[in-house]
Amino acid sequence: MDRTLTAFSGDYWIATGDEDEVRAALRVMGDDAQNILLFDDRTGRQVDIDLQVDAAPRGRGRPKMGVQAREITLLPRHWDWLAAQPRGASATLRQLVEDAVKASADKPSPRAAMDAAYHFLTAMAGDRPGYEAAIRALYAGDRAAFEAAAEGWPGAIRAHGLALAEPAFSA
Repeated sequence: MDRTLTAFSGDYWIATGDEDEVRAALRVMGDDAQNILLFDDRTGRQVDIDLQVDAAPRGRGRPKMGVQAREITLLPRHWDWLAAQPRGASATLRQLVEDAVKASADKPSPRAAMDAAYHFLTAMAGDRPGYEAAIRALYAGDRAAFEAAAEGWPGAIRAHGLALAEPAFSA
């Protein structure tokens, strides 16, 4: 799944999209974009993005492909197995990771959805009436109780919290 971001200004939804789309929407806002809270929809955590047009030059790797060199630690038997693969260690690891990403994208994790909704709601509704009851309902998988607890919240916050939590309520 590609990373999507959602921007809020106070109680109001501003934009949802990939990083480039949200960056473009925030640039249009000018100085008002400084007051925006931005969330990663996969994790529900608050993030920051650089609104500058020119990106800083990248280091090692294949920048045109978005490749970054990093270090991993494997046991000797893992290196032996990778060395025996016809495509080489890097290509084999990339394929294993891609397969895992595709498998997890097909089945959204209810726990990951709960955690994403929790992180978002803590930032946006943590001081609102019904927050604790909504979080208890979220982790109990009780959609009706969640909706009842969040009833008095601003519509955009309630709707985004429900959207993030949907896989947890569908499980």
